[in-house]
Amino acid sequence: MSEFPQGILVDALSEQWAVVDDVLSTVDGDAWITPTALPGWTVRDIVSHIIGTESMLSGLEPPPTAIDVHGFPHVRNEIGALNERWVEGLRAHTGAQILAMFREVTSSRLEVLGDMTQADFDATALTPAGPATYGRFMRIRLFDCWIHEHDIRDALDVPAGDEGGARGELAFAEISGAIAFIVGKLGRAPEGARVTFELSGPLARTIHVEVDGRAAVVSALSGPATSTIAMDSRLFTRLATGRTKAADHASEIDLGGDGDVGKRIVDNLAFTI
Repeated sequence: MSEFPQGILVDALSEQWAVVDDVLSTVDGDAWITPTALPGWTVRDIVSHIIGTESMLSGLEPPPTAIDVHGFPHVRNEIGALNERWVEGLRAHTGAQILAMFREVTSSRLEVLGDMTQADFDATALTPAGPATYGRFMRIRLFDCWIHEHDIRDALDVPAGDEGGARGELAFAEISGAIAFIVGKLGRAPEGARVTFELSGPLARTIHVEVDGRAAVVSALSGPATSTIAMDSRLFTRLATGRTKAADHASEIDLGGDGDVGKRIVDNLAFTI
């Protein structure tokens, strides 16, 4: 079976967009311009970003704007600039117009994705994570929309819904793939370090990382953990995606063993924003 099965991913995207639609259907008036954890973006801007990415995948160009988005402090690269061009280009639209555009573009994309084959999903494609496959790109799209669902819920204080389940598991796979990089590169865990993450909550799991020349996720450690890190999976996903900082949640994070290494890792969990 392919690592990125077309049917499973299309079903997950369909469900994800339907859930986002349900949440947005409750948004009215000034709630659309509620600030979120993403620098410079409101609830409406997040939806504009989703519209922009799916429109781009449909071959459309962002609306014209006279503003040079490269000057925004939260724009760090060309992908960020492209995202911002869509957000800025749609900023004059009302919430109702944005919701209508979201429904139109996601419906159109589901038709296209549903007509694709597994061979199409296995084909080489340029993705936000570099050269991979079209299927990997669609899992990144699921991850992106899944975390943005929770950005919107968090901003509006809307009940969290189910952060676990099939969509959560598929989305979390994008974080799982970065954990060795987070521990070894960002957290600078030393040679010989054995790190265990204990996550509770809707995406509860145990993750082991060992540094032997380079950091790698392993099924079991070769010896006792030198550092342990325990927290709720909901906090972990928000730290890993740069939505908050560990320093603001010290009482919610339990560190064991070499606390200096553990603290350095949790302080540098963010691999994306």
